[in-house]
Parts: sequence; structure tokens; C-alpha cells
Amino acid sequence: MLVEVFRSSRKQDTYLYLPRGAIFEELPEVLRQTFGAPELALSLNLTAERKLARYDTEEVLKALSQQGFFLQLPPGSPSEAAEVPGAD
Repeated sequence: MLVEVFRSSRKQDTYLYLPRGAIFEELPEVLRQTFGAPELALSLNLTAERKLARYDTEEVLKALSQQGFFLQLPPGSPSEAAEVPGAD
């Protein structure tokens, strides 16, 4: 899956993974407001075989297919595992 990773303009060490071509404005409003303006950090071909530093690749791919995005919060963040309201 081709993925674009965006850096948050408001939250340090916070990244949003989106399938290439996804439209930021179509994400839940609470996520957009909290995340701020997306700044493209990198594009990659994310496959099950590819290793990620902090997350299981399968977890990220699953979130991308089910929610349309994956939110990476800073290490140790108390809400790191929390789901984004309105993401259903």
C-alpha cells in the first residue's frame, strides 16, 4: 500500500499515516483540529514485510484499511493507544 506520512504542525512527534491520495479534509473533524496543518514527512510503500520502528506493520495496515488513517502519537503519551472520537 502506498502511504504518505504527515507531521503535525501542532503536536510534536505526532504523525498521521494516510493511503496515498486520501483527502485530509475528509478525516474526522476532531482529528483535523487537533492535528493541525499536515506537513508531508515521507512517502513509502508499506507492506507486511516492512518493519516500522514503533508499531507492528500489520496494526498500521489494519487501521489504514478500517479507519482510513493511522495516528502515531509521541512515545509514552497517555493517550497513545486511545482511539480518535468520530473515527468510526
